[in-house]
Amino acid sequence: MPDSPMMRSLLLWGLAIAITLVSALYQRLTGPTYPVSGELIVNSHHIDYSLPRNHDSGVDAQISLRLPDRYRAILEWQRLNSGDRWQRLLFRPEGDSFVTVIPRQPPAGKVRYRVVIETPEGARLPFTHEPVVIRFKGAVPISVLIPHITFMFFSMLFAARTGLQAVLIRKRIFKLAITTTVLLFIGGLILGPIVQKYAFGAYWTGVPFGIDLTDNKTAIAFAFWIVALWRGRHEGKGRAWFIAAAVVHFAVYLIPHSLLGSELDYGAEGSG
Repeated sequence: MPDSPMMRSLLLWGLAIAITLVSALYQRLTGPTYPVSGELIVNSHHIDYSLPRNHDSGVDAQISLRLPDRYRAILEWQRLNSGDRWQRLLFRPEGDSFVTVIPRQPPAGKVRYRVVIETPEGARLPFTHEPVVIRFKGAVPISVLIPHITFMFFSMLFAARTGLQAVLIRKRIFKLAITTTVLLFIGGLILGPIVQKYAFGAYWTGVPFGIDLTDNKTAIAFAFWIVALWRGRHEGKGRAWFIAAAVVHFAVYLIPHSLLGSELDYGAEGSG
């Protein structure tokens, strides 16, 4: 480490920023709401696709494809865990593309679907091996969503910085840990439930009310920081707990966002 305290601090902040950005990107790209994209090659034709897995509940989810001449595409879909039969929609020409829509669903409603290409020779080729699941959500105001994202990002940044401070400097950790805990509390336990209410109609769907991993992992991370602050409230004490809290913070947030998230019970909806 550099001898200058300022240089050490700048180096640690740089490392913390890099760790946070890489972790946020990983979570974004591996989450169950990121589109399924790729390329299907059929008889030397290259067909690009992007299949949505997240959409606002107020409008239909549109899928657009560029198809070779005399090819057609079919959307096959059913509401998830509803007992519905599979339904079929033919892609229709629109400009230089072919489009169809997945019918809008209430907040937390999920649809399982697949897109199939039919060649002029009659062959049927699906774009994906398994059906894609799309979840619909209510619109969240920007005035709530942006602060939530900002506080959560900076909680991860300060968690990384606190962990690096505990590992490499071994002192002056407590204030960084307090900042991390406050950011996580505001972003995850105050603004998070508000976002959840707008999107899915419930403030909290983690334990004891459900299994939503987004809620549960926030509660776990916050609990570790509270314990770390208690054990490390005296200078020179509890360093291992600060390291553990930082590791847990990033471990739980590397779990894809929205995994095991809110899901509408179509059976209950139909019986109401």
